[in-house]
Order: sequence, then structure tokens, then C-alpha cells
Amino acid sequence: MTIPETIKDLQQRKDALNRFLDIDNLLSAIAEEEKKTEDPDFWNDPKEAKKVMLEIKSKKTWTTAFKAVSDSCDDLQVMAEFFEAGDATEEEILAQIETTTKLVEELEFKNMLRGESDRLDAVLSINAGAGGVEAQDWAEMLMRMYIRYAERSGYKVAVSNSLDGDGAGIKSCTLQIEGDFAYGYLKSETGVHRLVRVSPFNAQGKRMTSFASVSVTPLVDDSIEVVVDQSRLSWDTFRSGGAGGQNVNKVESGVRLRYQYKDPYTGEEEEILIENTETRDQPKNKENALRLLRSQLYDREMKHRMEEQAKIKASQKKIEWGSQIRSYVMDDRRVKDHRTGYQTGDVTGVMDGKIDEFIKAYLMQFGAES
Repeated sequence: MTIPETIKDLQQRKDALNRFLDIDNLLSAIAEEEKKTEDPDFWNDPKEAKKVMLEIKSKKTWTTAFKAVSDSCDDLQVMAEFFEAGDATEEEILAQIETTTKLVEELEFKNMLRGESDRLDAVLSINAGAGGVEAQDWAEMLMRMYIRYAERSGYKVAVSNSLDGDGAGIKSCTLQIEGDFAYGYLKSETGVHRLVRVSPFNAQGKRMTSFASVSVTPLVDDSIEVVVDQSRLSWDTFRSGGAGGQNVNKVESGVRLRYQYKDPYTGEEEEILIENTETRDQPKNKENALRLLRSQLYDREMKHRMEEQAKIKASQKKIEWGSQIRSYVMDDRRVKDHRTGYQTGDVTGVMDGKIDEFIKAYLMQFGAES
């Protein structure tokens, strides 16, 4: 496209975002909710106050991003006038076009994250598949990949629980990843990840295939109602392992939560087991374990809703949670997502947390359905 055509296209995309996001109504809603915060009695009910503040923050995420797009489009229009008058160079207007295009594409992409839970923090669990040390090493490689992704994205990440492997790697781990839309972006990672490489643990230098499963659930907050039946809950304590000096071995700071869960829809019962050794403070570990339990209960409800929606929208592509989603072939220098077909030869970059393009490809293809 020519420069005038590109500018016109960006303006039309900005107008479409304005209509789709309903910016005027969002601004009105923010103004009304901010009036509530001026009430002297606003903080008398902390839970309700927090809910209002979260709503304001959530709405401002969209209005702030749209304002950046709108301001950039206005700057581009002014730059175009200067360019026509000979007061701006082609390099200058092309640079402004690049800036505006990036902002428009980012907001169009984020617009895929309109689900009820997309804005929440995420709980990401990794479990090594069969295969002993090789699979456990692969699970640890994935853990590092997601930690690096979180750090690159400006998210806060903590290892809430980790079980060491036999000799190398990990058998399982749970990460808490906190930041805007952490779950919305990472939900695409749920499934089985396959590694193919010449194993450093094989004396014959054979090519080995390993598997690890990844599960991502939203980390619920106090604004979402999740009922925990205290009569079905019990606790065990144990001594945490690993680094931490003598205290960590003498004091039973680790907690094990057992919850006798009854499915409200099928009546089936099962025990949910959660361990937490994140800190040396037992009450804090109990609090973290309860948050993880509430996240699991929330996720089960969300999956039930998804299943109900799938029955109605039978013509839509069903999301197969737990299926093999991606292959990492080290000696061929190739990582391929089997759902979208997107692949890259930058294996080193991917393992260092550069998975944004995989996430983008998934959301662009399946975002509306999920």
C-alpha cells in the first residue's frame, strides 16, 4: 500500500476498535465507579471496595491502550500534512507509521482476551511424562522457559512447589505468574509438549523423545466467588526439603492440603491434594495452598461452562485440553505448534522464553472460540 492508503487503513482500524471496545461507554462507566471511591464510607466494605477498584483497573486497561492508539493516529495525520508540505522526510513518516501500526496490532491482539478470566494471574503446572531422567530434565527445561517468558513479559513469578527428579530435572512443579492478562496469554500453553533430541543421558548418544504436560489455570482473587466447604478440608504439615539452613529442616513449615471434592454436576467425589513449601512461614504456606485450591475449583467450573458451550456450538473446533500441542526438535532446529502450524528455527530463543509468536498465533486462530 502507498503511504496515504496505509494511513487510511490505520484510521479505519482505529475506528473499528473504538466501536468494538465501546470506548465511550467504558469511559462513562469508569467515571461512575470513580465517584463511588469518593464516598467517605467506600472502604467500610473492603471486599466490595477491592472489587470496584479491580473493575476500574480492568476498564482502564482498554481505554488507556485505545488513547495511545488514537494519539498516535493523530500524530500520524499531522506528520502526513508535514510530509505533503515538504516539512517532514519519508523516513520520519515511515517511522511514525511503524509506531502506530505496532500500537494498533497490539490492541487488536489484546482484544482477543475478552474472557471472564483472561485478565487474571495464572497458575502453571508442569509434570514430567514417562521416561525417567530424560523426561524430568525436559520438565525442568520447560520450567525455565516459562520463568524466562514471565520475566520478559514483566510478570512476577514464584515457584510455589517443586519436586526434584531422580538424579536430574524435576518430576513436577507449580508456578504462580502474576500480571495483567497472565492467564489470557498463557492459557494456550495447556497440553503435552514433546521434546526430540540426542539425549545427554544416553551413553550411546541416541535420539530420544520425551514428554511433559503443562496445565494452566487462572489464579482467582477475592472478586470471584468460590465456595470452599471447610468440613471437607484437612491439613498435614511436614518439614520442607532443599536449601534454607537448619530451620527449614527442623520446623514443619511445609503444608499439605487435602480437600474432598464433590462434583456439583455429576456427584463424583475425589481428593484434591495440594502441597506448598514456598516460604518458611507455615500460615503463609497455608494461605498460598488455599489460593491454589480456589484456583482449581474455579477452573473446574470454567471447564464445565466450556463443555456446555461446546455442546451448543458443535460446529466450532473443540479445544482438546491435554493433547499434544507442540514439538521441540533440537537437532533439526525446529519448534512447531501442531494446532496452528506456526513454527520457528530459533530453538534457543524459544527455550529462553521467546514464545510470544506461538501465543499470538493460537489466540488469533482460536481466541474467539476459547
